[in-house]
Amino acid sequence: MTTKPHFNFDNSFARSLEGFFVSCQAEPAVAPKLLQFNHELAEELGLDPVALDSEAGLAIFSGNVTPEGSEPLAQAYAGHQFGGFASQLGDGRALLLGEVIDIQKRRRDIQLKGSGRTPFSRGGDGKAALGPVLREYLVGEAMHALGIPTTRALAAVSTGEHVYRETPLPGAILTRVAASHIRVGTFELGAARGDVDKVRKLADYAIARHYPDTANTENPYLAFFEAVADAQAALVARWMNIGFIHGVMNTDNMTISGETIDYG
Repeated sequence: MTTKPHFNFDNSFARSLEGFFVSCQAEPAVAPKLLQFNHELAEELGLDPVALDSEAGLAIFSGNVTPEGSEPLAQAYAGHQFGGFASQLGDGRALLLGEVIDIQKRRRDIQLKGSGRTPFSRGGDGKAALGPVLREYLVGEAMHALGIPTTRALAAVSTGEHVYRETPLPGAILTRVAASHIRVGTFELGAARGDVDKVRKLADYAIARHYPDTANTENPYLAFFEAVADAQAALVARWMNIGFIHGVMNTDNMTISGETIDYG
């Protein structure tokens, strides 16, 4: 008998950062099929791979079932895109299911990408095509194998429906895992709103989650800024070392944690 999938979510972002997200639900997939499941990553996350590589797991990865303890939300952020500032972006086709503590005691986000419209979809359909989903799965795992900090994929699911771009394409959903999805653009959102208290609260959260050593310095916020800059500079240097070029390196696609994100 297969054990029911269990995530043991601990959702600190939802508890701590009101104003930087909107709660919402995934849109059901018509005829989902599990295309790829990452057993190694599941074990690293402290999850049961057998329980997840199942019909019950497919229901979660397709957005058809919300797992126990999940608080699905779309994160809000701004960003500089190709030289212009967009004051309101956000997860237009992604939902953060929640956070888990992995076997190395690290906090990790679990997110669905391509799971339907959110309040930030801005007229889009909130869906993802199969090609980009498989590309993100493969490139993320390749980058990880090369020792480059990156988001990773727990699962890839086809939805059984078409998404319409230039031509009809098969739809899919990626289950993405990250140290967090806090971006440079998350801070830009608070700054654009002129809400210093919220920016400070976001910084305190990011310090505690990603750079706790900076909390005890003479100027924690400056030390945090320097730590993020160092992490991002080191990341770009690693990209250059292997000839990787990020095609959409805007501030909404630059993580505070220093992980590569959004392979297109």
